[in-house]
Amino acid sequence: MMYEPLLFLHVVGACVLLGTGAGIAFFMLIAHRSDDPTLIAHVAGIVVLADTVFTATAAIAQPVTGVLLAHVAGWPLWEGWVLLSLGLYVFVGIFWLPVVWIQIQMHKLAVEARDQGAALPPRYYRLFRIWFACGIPAFIAVLAIIWIMLTKPAL
Repeated sequence: MMYEPLLFLHVVGACVLLGTGAGIAFFMLIAHRSDDPTLIAHVAGIVVLADTVFTATAAIAQPVTGVLLAHVAGWPLWEGWVLLSLGLYVFVGIFWLPVVWIQIQMHKLAVEARDQGAALPPRYYRLFRIWFACGIPAFIAVLAIIWIMLTKPAL
């Protein structure tokens, strides 16, 4: 039966999204606190790469494995808990897409500051505040999605 392999892929994808998101946030926050353009440029480059390789791949795989899993399990896509999880997934994406762009911009600004031997510009700090603010609701929504997937509440 296809249920177990699909469930495995879906759970691994959720782990990748949660783990990569938490790791990216942690390492970027620690680098930011150093106020060192060289360290921030290095870490932000890795963060952009990790988001591209891991988060983007899992973000694409999650709805695919989720729809297939629902089909195999016989769960209608219009069932309350499925619709809520899909809605929250879109919500996360609305925050994640700007965050990717912001991370790229922060990386560029840190590289420029590093190469010029200058301090980070005010724009970097504005972008960081937006990046941080976007991460909080997105992270909470990912946790909510995982809870919904595990409990399948009657809605």
